[in-house]
Order: sequence, then C-alpha cells, then structure tokens
Amino acid sequence: MFRWLLTITAVLAGVVMATPARADAASDKAAITERLRGWAAAFNARNATGVCDVFAPDLVSTVPEVLDGNRNTLCTKLAALLTKPELTLHYDSPDIREIIVSGDTAVVRLFWTLTARRGAEQSVTHEAGMDIFKRQPDGRWSIARFISFSTTPNSVLQ
Repeated sequence: MFRWLLTITAVLAGVVMATPARADAASDKAAITERLRGWAAAFNARNATGVCDVFAPDLVSTVPEVLDGNRNTLCTKLAALLTKPELTLHYDSPDIREIIVSGDTAVVRLFWTLTARRGAEQSVTHEAGMDIFKRQPDGRWSIARFISFSTTPNSVLQ
C-alpha cells in the first residue's frame, strides 16, 4: 500500500512540475492592455522601435490594401510614416471592448482613434480591429495576427 501511495505521489508531483505556471486571466488581460497602451504611447512619441516591439516575429496582418502583411513590411511602413515631419499623428488609448484569454492565446476586439494633421488640415478616423496575441517564450504577450479597418479613410494620410 505504501509503495502504491508513493508511486501516485511521484506521478502527481511530476505532472505538477511539468505543467508551466500560468498567470490568471485578469493578470493576462492587464498585461495585454498595458502592451496596447504602450504601443499608442510609442506611436505618439514617434518611437519606431517601441511601435514594432508589440508585434510577434511571425506576425500576419490584414489591413486595407495589404491583405497578407508581415512584421517587416508593417514595421518598415510605420517607421517611414513616423519620420514625416510635416505630419502630426496621435492615437488615443485603445477602446478595448473585449479580451478573451485561453492559455497562451488571447483575442482582443478593439477600436482605435487616430488624429492626423498636416498644416491646417486635420482628419480623425476610427479603426476597428481584432488582434490575436500569443504569449512569447519570454512570457510577454505579442500580436501574432491582426485585422484592422476603418469605414472612412484618413484624408490627411492619403
């Protein structure tokens, strides 16, 4: 009987040790929210490295006119946009409507408000989006997939 109890205890200890510790859903949601707010702050500060930091290496994105984008293409485009001195760009903090966490994957439904100015011209657009975050090996959440669209184009950026 003692051997049987010892064997079961050893098996259970192995399962517990082999199962990685996970944060609770509330902590994961807070970390994801902070990553999105950090993205807006980096964008507003014209910090291209900070902007790109939220995207996973294997990113696939779908935005108007680019149906199958990747991290390199997106980061290059955003970096070029941020270097234009004649543009004033500002994203509000995201309006996060929903975050669903399941293990190392999370789905975020959100809306962004972008204000763009060039001289006296100003345009405000509202962009709907869906982001799929994956927990990276370092434990941080990064966007692995996203789709974004606006019902009206930003006239300043055209």
